[in-house]
Amino acid sequence: MKVVAADYGDSIANSSQKYWNKVVRAFEAKNSGLKVDVKVYSWTEVDRRVAEMVKNGQAPDIAQIGAYADYAAQGKLYRADEMLSIPTQAGFITSIAHAGEVRRVQYGVPFVASARLLFYNKKLFDRAGISSAPTSWDELKEAAVRLKANGVKIPYGLPLGPEECQAETMMWMLSGGGGYTDPNGSYTIDSTQNIEAFEWLRDELVGADLTGPGSPARTNRQDTFDAFARGEVGMLNGHPTLMQQASGHGIAYGTAPLPGRRGKSPSTMGVADWLMAFKQNGHRKEIGKFLDFVYTENNVLDFVTEYDLLPVTTAVEQTMLGDREYKRLWRFLDELETAEFYPADKTSWAEVSKLIKQKIGSTVAKGGDPASVLGQIQREADAMENAGA
Repeated sequence: MKVVAADYGDSIANSSQKYWNKVVRAFEAKNSGLKVDVKVYSWTEVDRRVAEMVKNGQAPDIAQIGAYADYAAQGKLYRADEMLSIPTQAGFITSIAHAGEVRRVQYGVPFVASARLLFYNKKLFDRAGISSAPTSWDELKEAAVRLKANGVKIPYGLPLGPEECQAETMMWMLSGGGGYTDPNGSYTIDSTQNIEAFEWLRDELVGADLTGPGSPARTNRQDTFDAFARGEVGMLNGHPTLMQQASGHGIAYGTAPLPGRRGKSPSTMGVADWLMAFKQNGHRKEIGKFLDFVYTENNVLDFVTEYDLLPVTTAVEQTMLGDREYKRLWRFLDELETAEFYPADKTSWAEVSKLIKQKIGSTVAKGGDPASVLGQIQREADAMENAGA
């Protein structure tokens, strides 16, 4: 079997290739006659590599990448229930498993997940006399005003640059009671709640000079994370990896649920990365056997522990909640239960995401028009959906 996977490490020392080599050795020792070849690529190239392989008629048996809906729509993938044993399929956290469905059929098998929380710098909060994390937008603005008055360079870090602004966008939509789609899966990008969220950002945060120097439209997520690790950011939305970065630079931080319009946000954003299995080589049974092994508790726990990620199986979630070694992740695990995910089941999502990256930053600039910009994205998204993009 040929497997292509993404690399979660940032050096040769912690490359994901090491994890996969260990899993494969253990699997082959238990299953004589079955051979597995895993190639790991960086996130910047893995999706393209798989697309090229599929286009050239050389699809891998298993791909661990970011999106599955295109391949499912083309009929190239096995359904989850065609490969996985019943215990493996039943073992996924429900909210995440549903995110892998296309028209209520699961093709995307979740591999790892993360959720987002508000991070804040405890030392900067103490200096500014802020006793607790904000729970509403008004409290967030009040905290940002105090931080600015106390000389904090970036009271609230707002990365709406092209790296990952679709994430920051979704978090603000959710915290305002909106989101990218409704419960039926139709795009609701220009809903009243979403427009009002970006008007609030434009007027109350950016317009009040509470997001630091430079335009949010040109500020990338990693720039903001790096600034937080330097002690220059009071608050920002972040994922578990930021904990390692902040701790490594001696930053005392706290985490809290995302503030919402009038209190805690109804939900946070969850992100899942996916495994999918291609039909081309006809290795359905062998793929199922290997994936059942990949999802054993020890293998899942090893991977999420190495990279400070969240598990996608209920058994490992319970193990982590019962072990104080993982206490720093407990709040993320709590949020994961009600997290909302990107509409990755829509074949148009990749293109819609590109549109958001191009346009969303302009909504919060001086004179920006959220209703017009979100309306334009909505119209193009609907056109793609109707065209079966």
